[in-house]
Amino acid sequence: MSTLLDSIAAAEAAGTLLASSADNIRRMLARGSSPIAEAVISELASSDRWEELNNRFFRTMAFGTGGLRGKTIGEVVTKVEAGPGRPDGRPEHACIGTNAMNDYNLARATRGLATYVREWHFRENRPGRPSIAISYDTRFFSREFADLAAKVMTDLGCDALLFEGPRSTPELSFAVRHKNAAAGINITASHNPPGYNGYKVYFDDGAQVVAPHDKGIIDQVNAGEDTYEALPEAERGQVIKIGREIDEAYMDRLLKLIVDPELFHRTPKLKTVFTPLHGVGGVIVVPMLHHLGVECIPVPSQMVPDGLFPTVKSPNPEYPEALKLGMELADIEKADLVQATDPDDDRMGVAARDASGKLVLLTGNQIGSLMVWYRLMRLFEKGILSGANREHAVVVKSLVTTDLQKEIALGFGVKCVETLTGFKYIGAKQRTYEEKLPAEIRARYRELSEEVTREARLKDSMFFVFGGEESYGYNTGDFVRDKDGNAAVICFAEVAAYAASEGITVVTLLDRIYSEYGFYLERGESLTFDGAEGAAKIRKLVDSYAGNPPVEIAGAKVISVLNYDTQDIHDSEGELIPKEAMITFETEGGWKVTVRPSGTEPKIKYYLYASEKPVSGTLSAEELATTKQRVAAGLENLWQWLKIDAASRAA
Repeated sequence: MSTLLDSIAAAEAAGTLLASSADNIRRMLARGSSPIAEAVISELASSDRWEELNNRFFRTMAFGTGGLRGKTIGEVVTKVEAGPGRPDGRPEHACIGTNAMNDYNLARATRGLATYVREWHFRENRPGRPSIAISYDTRFFSREFADLAAKVMTDLGCDALLFEGPRSTPELSFAVRHKNAAAGINITASHNPPGYNGYKVYFDDGAQVVAPHDKGIIDQVNAGEDTYEALPEAERGQVIKIGREIDEAYMDRLLKLIVDPELFHRTPKLKTVFTPLHGVGGVIVVPMLHHLGVECIPVPSQMVPDGLFPTVKSPNPEYPEALKLGMELADIEKADLVQATDPDDDRMGVAARDASGKLVLLTGNQIGSLMVWYRLMRLFEKGILSGANREHAVVVKSLVTTDLQKEIALGFGVKCVETLTGFKYIGAKQRTYEEKLPAEIRARYRELSEEVTREARLKDSMFFVFGGEESYGYNTGDFVRDKDGNAAVICFAEVAAYAASEGITVVTLLDRIYSEYGFYLERGESLTFDGAEGAAKIRKLVDSYAGNPPVEIAGAKVISVLNYDTQDIHDSEGELIPKEAMITFETEGGWKVTVRPSGTEPKIKYYLYASEKPVSGTLSAEELATTKQRVAAGLENLWQWLKIDAASRAA
């Protein structure tokens, strides 16, 4: 040990090891909580892997407002971490480091969460022991992390409602509400590469934690390490397995989201290719589509749960490459659609056929816009919405999502509310709408049918029609308080069935919407900066945009700057939008650029928006075609300018 400590001190003195990294290494070694920590650090130090040690130890992984996310497999995997080798290619041990997703950080987070939940539960005079639902996806270490979380929380007096097998993020949200749990945890890193894992936290409403619970949990997490003293055995909680009964209750509610179930039987049978990208989506999606009468053709190789995600570069349905196998199968099977969900099944990507029969990849903004338009159109046709009650209907979208969805909602006379990025803010809006209901409805809200609660919402509160984010996340129901890939798959299938009933394709239907409301095109880009040095560059860029905003962008004058970190900005319901490091620049002509650091990845994100509306009437097919080309070229020019400007600011 003394030789290793001398090596750490020498590297710190030479400047190859950050002072914060050295301090965190010393504390971990002194604590002795990991039996392999010393061997891992020694191997990295002896081979002069100081950059790797800095990336692993330059900070203690922060428990953020949504939980944790980070690398569970290092860029350099030591011999001790690798172990004897496994057939699935996973290291035997998770990455050692204070800035890694491992047993230390997971136990530390769960200790803080369980402590806060227990105190809140008894402060609110709730009966019995508090329970926390736990789900996990197919990623490496997910099941082990779930078991460890269950042990920590039961040791500290909470029951653990542990899913018997991998389940989706939206089903975890549903389970929290269905079982009246105090909180929920999902072990997932969503669509990140194989080397990542994470820990998403939900509170009793089934939504990701927001104020004041987020700060309360963070304070408890930061109050200690991974060590704790278990309660006496009589005061500890129990591990209670859940599974099939939750699946069935959840699927029963999902069926209520279909506005016109008979549509699937009035048109030629819809054929969709489906892939869960080696994740959990097949558990619910496949039986749901079959039940509705859709011919679901799974991608065989990608139905296999595998944390290595061997058939894709990244298991992200935003990326065209992730749908490649599905599109090839769709051409063989002559399927109408390809639908893909990410590993934890909260996002959905789509490829649909255009008028020529070619499969076209749709963006998250386009998918959401089609669902908004269809659901509003059909709800009014069915008489569920009308001129008398539409002021009680609402579409909620993030600020970085296309304004086309707002234009569609307003065109139907329905309110559109915009929130910060992160579905927790959409979930928070859903909670406020529930809280506006009469007390007798609120007391039984989770037990009442969709029809009864919808009638109550349209009378006394707000009926949540749709919630969406540009990053392929959508929600069409109030019984889940997060984005829902399962609901998205079946609801988009209904859109496709409607298009078929009209004798057109989904892509042609989208063009009809553009012709009426104007052409909207968005582009999402990002710059990645890894490790400790990268984090500093991201901070420098964010500070530069705030302190020295551009006066023009790509030759267009900037006419407004909205800094969500420093200005008081209110949404359309008059609520103050929470502060966040995000800036929007609007230029002459109505084009916009939004810049924000990612909350889950080492990236700074750029959102580019352009639109052209018809001067009068609607856009003809010829006008729409030329408009598409002109706007796409303009956005490409805009992104090239932003990259050059960012390089200058980061230098």
